[in-house]
Amino acid sequence: MKINLDELSKKELVDLKKRVDRAVADYEDRKKSEAIAALEAKAKALGYSLNDLLGTAGKRKRKPAKPKYANPANKSETWTGRGRKPRWVVAVLASGKSLDDIAI
Repeated sequence: MKINLDELSKKELVDLKKRVDRAVADYEDRKKSEAIAALEAKAKALGYSLNDLLGTAGKRKRKPAKPKYANPANKSETWTGRGRKPRWVVAVLASGKSLDDIAI
C-alpha cells in the first residue's frame, strides 16, 4: 500500500499518524500476549505455572473498602473515608459535628 503523503492535508496527516501509532501499540500488545501464552503453555507442559517460575504472585486484587461513615439523614449513603468527601459529609462537618458522630 503506497500513500502519497504530499497530497494529504495536515488534518489527514495527523489522523494517519494517530491511526499508525494505535496500530503499532495494538501490534505490540498482541505480540506480548502471544509470547506470554507460549511461555505459560511451556511452563504448564513442564508442570509449573509461569508465576512459580518467575517468583511472582501475579496481580493482586483489592477488596472494596468497607464504609466507615453513614449519612444521619439517609443511612443508605455511606463513605469509606477515602477520596473526596461527599457533600453530605461536608454539610455534617459544617454543622459542627465530627466524623466520630457519623461513624458506623
